[in-house]
Amino acid sequence: MATTQDDADHIHHPRLMLDDTIHQPVRLSIMALLAHSQKVDFAFVRDHLELNDSNLSRHLAALEEAGYIAVTKVFEGKRPRTWLALSPAGRVAFERYVQALQQIVAQPLAGAGDAGEPS
Repeated sequence: MATTQDDADHIHHPRLMLDDTIHQPVRLSIMALLAHSQKVDFAFVRDHLELNDSNLSRHLAALEEAGYIAVTKVFEGKRPRTWLALSPAGRVAFERYVQALQQIVAQPLAGAGDAGEPS
């Protein structure tokens, strides 16, 4: 199918830029927390977001599979510890996601002209 100039000029709704991997509320919360830190301890994320270990682990696995976070397991003394951090790709994806949300809420009728005005 050929792309016409009208198609190229059409501005798509910003919701189409939302990343489904991040869009899930728990994963969005994880990404937001990690975006403001160098690295965060698993237990802190679990407690701060009020999750259980299993639930947090499932969401972290999805984010890690997407390449959005780095999970580092270390031993401090004899105690295992898991550190979480955004990857460079995760930081970019989160920034794009936030920009899309800002576009959605800032100008819900941008480009719609008077389409949203009652007659």
